[in-house]
Amino acid sequence: MISGCGRELTDDFIPITSFPDIVINLTFQSELQVDGGAVTIDGGVRGIIVYRIDASTYIAYERNCSFRPNEACATVDIHSSRLFMIDSCCSSNFSFTDGSPTGGPAWRPLNRYRTQLSGINLIITDEVVN
Repeated sequence: MISGCGRELTDDFIPITSFPDIVINLTFQSELQVDGGAVTIDGGVRGIIVYRIDASTYIAYERNCSFRPNEACATVDIHSSRLFMIDSCCSSNFSFTDGSPTGGPAWRPLNRYRTQLSGINLIITDEVVN
């Protein structure tokens, strides 16, 4: 364990898992039809949060929190304000823009999965891109 600046920093990384490509038909996801929209879906280690930056840019984050990721409650959700992501277990907040922590004890960003837009479909692969 590493500590510095009054923070407890662990060396535990978010587990990585293999999963088949996930294809989301965007015409059926009303939350992803507007900039700033976000949804949670199955896949990854603890699920995936998909966020729309604009009509051609979508980001997919692993829901497994980067702080003590092996704890049973280390799961990130979309905050009720829909302005950021939060792990209610450790109280870490994360930015939708890049998955970086903006509050709480987490110091690593969330894992981000590769996304590809193909017509009306968004494809999410198990390739971690951060």
